[in-house]
Amino acid sequence: MPDSFLHRNPSISVIFFLLLLLAAGCSGKQQERSHEKQAGNKPRIVSLAPSVTEMIYAVGAGDQLIGRTSACDWPKEAEKVQVVGAFGKPSLEILASLHPDIVLDVDLADEQNGKKIEALGIRRERVACSTPDDIAPALRKIGQLTGHRREADSLAARITKGLLTFRKEAEEATRKPSVYLEIWDDPLWTGGKNSYTSALIWYAGGKNIGDQVEKEYFEISPEWVVKINPDIIACMYMSNKSSGAETVRNRAGWESINAVKNNRVYERFDNSLFLRSGPRVLEGIEQLKKIMRSE
Repeated sequence: MPDSFLHRNPSISVIFFLLLLLAAGCSGKQQERSHEKQAGNKPRIVSLAPSVTEMIYAVGAGDQLIGRTSACDWPKEAEKVQVVGAFGKPSLEILASLHPDIVLDVDLADEQNGKKIEALGIRRERVACSTPDDIAPALRKIGQLTGHRREADSLAARITKGLLTFRKEAEEATRKPSVYLEIWDDPLWTGGKNSYTSALIWYAGGKNIGDQVEKEYFEISPEWVVKINPDIIACMYMSNKSSGAETVRNRAGWESINAVKNNRVYERFDNSLFLRSGPRVLEGIEQLKKIMRSE
């Protein structure tokens, strides 16, 4: 999703904040040489993406994290770490003052910022993923960079095994309910065929209604949703303490949608499980499977 679109549509900038947390697209080949430091001299890390921060803690390198973005809100321990700026807008002054050994960045970041970071003499590594299948390699790379290869390999193996199980179940499913995952409600936004959320829905045994569009995320009309007539609607923009299902049910013309008629409109999700690629991917898929099994 191009930055220019965001500037032309400031009213929906919050959508891009959510979607950019996906940290899509693993970049480049890993270098052949090992980046690990010797035990007792492990690198000090700054993370510029929430997904990367989650993976750093997941491999056991949380005590090496000395900087994060204001969007890095999980796990809770991360909130004690120095903020270096907003997601996509790090402060070069703060970065320089922290003297990190490595800055972990993502493909969706502004490349101009990346070049400025490198100009400071700070090593920058891009560790990102766009699909559930990319998460295990990303974890292994972070484990290598931080000196936690064993922990990373173990977690990556568990995630790979879990995805294989979900994949087998999805491929053997005789019925795949159609799912409309509403990422934002004003205007309506959902994930397309190339989105992370579409992949999660597939792994959970469903069919994303947005797969008809060859995009990651896009705006849709209420009439389009009525026409597609999804079996399930999941509201992902609300916090897990807010209510949005009633609003969806009361939209004009939506009473004819299968999901509304059959009371299969769901809400109160931790949307970071579905909009942020990371070590909790299996939990996100399992939650989607749970609502698909509900009748």
